[in-house]
Amino acid sequence: MRFALPLICVAAFAQQPPVSPAKQAATAAGQPAAPAPPAKAEPEPVVTKQQTTAGGKTLSYTVTAGRLPIVNEQTLGEEAQMFFIAYTLENAGPKTKRPLLISFNGGPGSSSVWMHLGMIGPKRVRMMDDGAYPPPPFTLEDNPQTFLQFADLVFIDPIGTGYSRGVTPELGRKFFGVQGDISSVGEFIRLFLTRYDRWSSPLFLIGESYGTFRAAGVAGYLVDRGVAFNGVILISTILNYQTARFNKGNDLPYQLFLPTYTASAWYHKKLPPDLQKADLRKALKESEDYATAEYPVVLTKGDRLTPAERNAAIDKLHRLTGLDKKWIDRNDLRIEIQRFTKELLRAEQKTVGRLDSRLEGTEGVNNAEQPQFDPSMTAIRPPYTALFLDYVRTALNYKSDLQYYILGGGIGPWDYGPAGQNAYVDTSDALRQAFAKNPYMKLYVGFGYYDLATPYFAAEYTLSHMGLPPKFQPAITRSYYEAGHMFYIHKPSLERVSREIGEFIAKASPR
Repeated sequence: MRFALPLICVAAFAQQPPVSPAKQAATAAGQPAAPAPPAKAEPEPVVTKQQTTAGGKTLSYTVTAGRLPIVNEQTLGEEAQMFFIAYTLENAGPKTKRPLLISFNGGPGSSSVWMHLGMIGPKRVRMMDDGAYPPPPFTLEDNPQTFLQFADLVFIDPIGTGYSRGVTPELGRKFFGVQGDISSVGEFIRLFLTRYDRWSSPLFLIGESYGTFRAAGVAGYLVDRGVAFNGVILISTILNYQTARFNKGNDLPYQLFLPTYTASAWYHKKLPPDLQKADLRKALKESEDYATAEYPVVLTKGDRLTPAERNAAIDKLHRLTGLDKKWIDRNDLRIEIQRFTKELLRAEQKTVGRLDSRLEGTEGVNNAEQPQFDPSMTAIRPPYTALFLDYVRTALNYKSDLQYYILGGGIGPWDYGPAGQNAYVDTSDALRQAFAKNPYMKLYVGFGYYDLATPYFAAEYTLSHMGLPPKFQPAITRSYYEAGHMFYIHKPSLERVSREIGEFIAKASPR
């Protein structure tokens, strides 16, 4: 979902726990610091029996909802508790044959609710078929495409999201950063496999958005700790933040976002007649070719462009985006994402979504430079929030007075390591190392053509610059959807992604 600003290679990080003012004062005085107050004991996980209908069959399953402790390896002291919801299909055969799929979303700062109740879990938030905002009151329904048909499921809320918390606020801050986040999720997975006897199961990891960044890091982290995944699934991918940050001196995002601008303009019928009449892929091919070959040269030349070269670039960008030529010129041939979402439909007094540029919003002020809100976020947040909070208490019988942090509110500033926010964070090398150390691992990558948060062409750029040897390329499955960041809210895309990931898991599991 949303992204904090990025920065440096995860392998270089060595984050230490924060030191409290009390401990600093005690150390200075030569006195031992007082121990932190003990955490309130967490009740045993709640277990319920449920049923759903999928694939024309009734599925009976067990749901376990609760929290597991995250313990410091050196002190053996509990530092946090991570909330999870696990689904186990009944009468599904031995655990050694039954795949286990571990899921989380992104942010950083997002709970696991989006893929849980949108794509993977046995229940689904009912949206309009195109993914638009449904009329309230909202409805939770059986998910005919649930991944429970082909795998047991575990949904993890990273610390600071959902009901997951540090034992103290001070300890919680240890996990609000790239390395603390990866290590705590890795530790949760180790403990879950241990407590629920799943070490011998075929293992799969699925992340969305920042969760793909986390998944790559976790795959690299755990392979050195005895956990090898059969497959990693990336939904709406960002592994290298240089591809998505419009900072001065970084021209890469302008070229990598361009094909998604073209897709958005095509959807809203803003392209010239010949491109508009073509199918989407043909329009995207022209945009991809320009973004790869000519546009980088234009951006590199900068002020050295001749008037003829500049005019030619303006004409081409106008053709590929439908944006006004004078506006393109004023923006120095560089189209920033927020300005694009405001400008594309300005004449109609509308904006388009960042998460899904198919979706439109109407604002009271039309002369602003950027949108006041993201219409694709406002379409999903109320129904997913209301229905999850009802579901977890009434259907799953998990009672807690803690605030459930759906998206944001539970984490502080994100720690990007020693370089702070002056470099670009990147976990693609951790994914490459996971391949190198686990040559049987498979990778599935799902892209949404209308995703302006993690554009498909930017993700493709990262995958092609991982330094992955050619022998591993057949292990990567790519799939493209005519929807946005959460392409599964689009009903036809949900049906296809469920089928394709089911096939992926079957092929990547031992026979």
